[in-house]
Amino acid sequence: MLEISLLSLFLAGLLGGVHCLGMCGGIVTAISLGRPRQPLWLLLCYNLGRIASYAAIGALLGGLAQWGLNQAAYRPLQLGLFVAANVLMILLGLYLAGWSAAITRIEHLGRPLWRRLQPLTRRYLPVRTPWQAMLAGAIWGWLPCGLVYTASIAALASGSALHGTEVMLAFGLGTLPNLLLMGLFASRLQQLKQQRPVRIAAGLAVMALGGWHLWTLLTSTV
Repeated sequence: MLEISLLSLFLAGLLGGVHCLGMCGGIVTAISLGRPRQPLWLLLCYNLGRIASYAAIGALLGGLAQWGLNQAAYRPLQLGLFVAANVLMILLGLYLAGWSAAITRIEHLGRPLWRRLQPLTRRYLPVRTPWQAMLAGAIWGWLPCGLVYTASIAALASGSALHGTEVMLAFGLGTLPNLLLMGLFASRLQQLKQQRPVRIAAGLAVMALGGWHLWTLLTSTV
């Protein structure tokens, strides 16, 4: 089985929390400060919308891979996507550790789409209701992000809409604890993520996941 396991995608989302705090921290903090009496409920709705978008991306990419491709023809492409997803995971680890910014160049690919979507978020800011929070999260789920792109390639490699959805759901659930904590303890987590040992530890852990998958592939084909 070439697909990255759901547990690995969950761990990638969890360990990549340093990156999540940087990408989504602004809007999460704004939600918390805007309605201090009910931040948890609004944060849950925001993340529900965000993870729903991830699931839609997974279904779209997995379905695209499934459509019109037979297993014999798809296998080499699936192999290439598996390698690409894990190379991106290693690059993401290097970025988290502060050793390389190469992954940010890939994020530029999604900026044209994001420039069209970002103005829509203004309709729901400041967030005052659960419905606004959910819609803002659904839009924010399309934010150009190397971590999301890594999971997206894994969804594409999964070869079906169902598996692609599962991949992105597992990844999205992995990102959930960090962003919930970010909303509740914003200042403390901002200080924590800036500490170099924390960034290096997270980066090494994500790199280890990518390296382990590539090593498994190499040893299974030798």
